Amino acid sequence: MSEIAENLGEIRARIASACGRAGRELSAVELIAVSKTFPADAVRDAHEAGQQIFGESRLQEAAPKIELLPESLHWHFIGRVQRNKVRRILSLFEVVHAVDSARLARYADEVARELGLFPKVFLQVNVGGEASKGGFEPDVLRAEIDSLLSLERLEVIGLMCIPPAGPDAESARPWFEALRELRDRLAGESGVVLPFLSMGMSGDFEVAIEEGATHVRVGSAIFGKRAYRVDGELG
Repeated sequence: MSEIAENLGEIRARIASACGRAGRELSAVELIAVSKTFPADAVRDAHEAGQQIFGESRLQEAAPKIELLPESLHWHFIGRVQRNKVRRILSLFEVVHAVDSARLARYADEVARELGLFPKVFLQVNVGGEASKGGFEPDVLRAEIDSLLSLERLEVIGLMCIPPAGPDAESARPWFEALRELRDRLAGESGVVLPFLSMGMSGDFEVAIEEGATHVRVGSAIFGKRAYRVDGELG
């Protein structure tokens, strides 16, 4: 068994334990293996160990990797979406996790119409109000949610956040709770249920699951340490 397969087994066991503590079904949580910076062979090892969903944040790196790997894999784009890359991102990825403004959403909707696509997207929320991170301010999202949900091509399936950095996993709990509460408030105000919450990474995914995460983005705990550190990355 490869090291990646062993790591995946451990992560799955931890997800199951977190679901048990929260009284949730294991099937309610999707694991996204964040493969950014790792080669196609690492993704192939994870796939052979049963992993189906992979996350990438850099289009230039992801595109050739996707072409090399089996078409049966499911790809999620988890990085900041640049306007000039929207067309290619929507063509390659089934789900986009970081639509961070109404302007971007409207443009992506136009491009999706041209491409004949109906992409699934998460709306990124800046739960901590950090200037260094993108995303909707909660009050702005409340004001704009109806227009976002009325877009013809984008299927808004949930909310996503990256909590402010903290000393430990537990410090992220209030931010995960805030995203869940915002989702529930939006449902009450708009009448539309957003079923999914994309939150939690290698260091805090168990806490995120306890607070309602449906999609967790785990990279280094599966594939190993990366050669560099970039603040605000999603895995």
